[in-house]
Amino acid sequence: MKKPLKSKSLAASKAGKSSASAARKSGKPVALKSSKSVKGTAPAKADKAAKPAKAAKAPASAEKLDLLKVHKAAYVTPSKPVLLTPKAAQYLVVEGQGAPGGPVFEARLGALYSMAFTIKMSRKFAGKGDYAVSKLEAVYPGIGDGPGTPREQWCWKLMILSPDFLASSDLEAAVALLTKRGKQGDAALVRLERIQEGPCVQMLHVGPYDRECETLAVMEAFAKSKGLGLSGFFHEIYFSDPRRVEADKLRTLIRHPVSPL
Repeated sequence: MKKPLKSKSLAASKAGKSSASAARKSGKPVALKSSKSVKGTAPAKADKAAKPAKAAKAPASAEKLDLLKVHKAAYVTPSKPVLLTPKAAQYLVVEGQGAPGGPVFEARLGALYSMAFTIKMSRKFAGKGDYAVSKLEAVYPGIGDGPGTPREQWCWKLMILSPDFLASSDLEAAVALLTKRGKQGDAALVRLERIQEGPCVQMLHVGPYDRECETLAVMEAFAKSKGLGLSGFFHEIYFSDPRRVEADKLRTLIRHPVSPL
């Protein structure tokens, strides 16, 4: 089962991230000049009281939430197959059908990233905390019975792991903001979904996408040795940008649900 994903928009969508950090001004405390006492005159009591006040400490900024650390057990990258059961997690998702890298795929991918970063920055500016936008992931729920299925008929679901505190109101606000800017595109198609995959076999694939079938074969053999068979949807997690990393060095985490034979 082969599902290469070569999206040229990964770097482009990242390049579209707005640099929203505001410049911080650091003020230096102004030292008060001490009053010189006139000969024969006692210094005024006010001079003694006019000591520079200590600058108030700025509140410590909250640590940026990293969901890959929160879900660390589910994102291990082993060189050999392992069995694991990822915890249920919330994702921003968008679905579609067509060849990866084609017009529909690119439009939906752009919409997913636009929503992810618009929601993140809106919450940050509203003082609701900050978090890192996670890696792109994809599952393929409908590609026929094998790798011979025409790419134009592939069905896919693009996903980004997201905090549990996101709600539909965050999505509605983000769509409204993008619409106001004339950049709504397919943003309204992005939704929140809570996913529980159950028991899975997982392994890191290093190399071109078109050789993932070799890694998948190793995973399937491992699963069979445990009395399990591949079931459910093929799941890819992209740790490399194909526009910036050579094909032989691409790192893609492959996850596949399993069930008893």
